[in-house]
Amino acid sequence: MEDYLSALIGGTLLGGAALFLRLALGYPLGISGFLSKAVSFRLALADWRWSFLAGMLAAAIALVWIYPQSISEPLGVELWLVAVAALLVGGGARIAGGCTSGHSLCGMGNLDVDSVVATVIFILSGVLTVFLMEGGLQ
Repeated sequence: MEDYLSALIGGTLLGGAALFLRLALGYPLGISGFLSKAVSFRLALADWRWSFLAGMLAAAIALVWIYPQSISEPLGVELWLVAVAALLVGGGARIAGGCTSGHSLCGMGNLDVDSVVATVIFILSGVLTVFLMEGGLQ
């Protein structure tokens, strides 16, 4: 039951953050978009986005410090594989015009067809990745 409660609390916080950002600033919650605009050389686009990203990082660090069990086990893979995966995810988010948070949380809430298609592709890609990483048809 504790696993479900953690997921419920996390989902509620994410949904609340997405709703707040949309109502307060008029922007959808999309981390890849925030990051790409934050590192752009146009300061007008980067303003509050750095604070948002720093807050996410600070919250993650605080969670691990306060509740170390939140990171339950090591990844069990080589660091280079994690780096390649991160590059693929970042590239895919760029090609898809947004990441899972932007499309799944905000785009689907707006009934955006592109976001529905992107979310289905994200889920199917995740299923395929788990299938292949766990040994495929062996």
